[in-house]
Amino acid sequence: MTDPAGLRRRYARGHLDDDAVADSWFPQLRSWFDEAVADPDVLEANAVQWATVTPDGRPAVRTVLVKGLDERGIVVYTNYESAKGRDVAAHPYAAAVLLWPTQERQVRLSGTVERATRAETEAYFASRPRESQLGAWASPQSQVVESRHALDARVAQVEQRFGDGPIPAPPFWGGLRLVPDAVEFWQGRPGRVHDRIRFRLDGDAWVRERLAP
Repeated sequence: MTDPAGLRRRYARGHLDDDAVADSWFPQLRSWFDEAVADPDVLEANAVQWATVTPDGRPAVRTVLVKGLDERGIVVYTNYESAKGRDVAAHPYAAAVLLWPTQERQVRLSGTVERATRAETEAYFASRPRESQLGAWASPQSQVVESRHALDARVAQVEQRFGDGPIPAPPFWGGLRLVPDAVEFWQGRPGRVHDRIRFRLDGDAWVRERLAP
């Protein structure tokens, strides 16, 4: 087995100077996100590690896809009865990491979680491929299922139910918005003396500060 202690990479692709950072977290995130989307070496620029706290107080993290990004925060969509849905119902907080290794960058967000509006959920659901719409209805997300065959049978039942007609958004499915009160931008630098710029909400105002690596 490869010893992970011996793996080394020299970070030298960029820097994050104080005078080059946007005045607010959202335009800075939008700029980095657009650069990641435009980079052909980035597989899924909107992949995010989404961390929650279980009802019994244990940390839980998984990779999901961001499907909404604006000044209010980032949005992911899920079955509200899934593990992540139950977590935020018990503890309405989350942390998330967008990681773009080829650009030697990451963005950390943390804050409260709220549900997207039903109108937002329905608009996004209508934009999904039909097979994904069927899957949302068929999957009892995070629950134990008997077999793959049983899961495929559920999809077939849902497909028969809706036929060729439109598929509405399930009432148990929708968006979760992480409303950040802290957003940190990390740029890898040589010698592990990385750039870290954090935007932190202090009352009603955002404070920008540099952190030691």
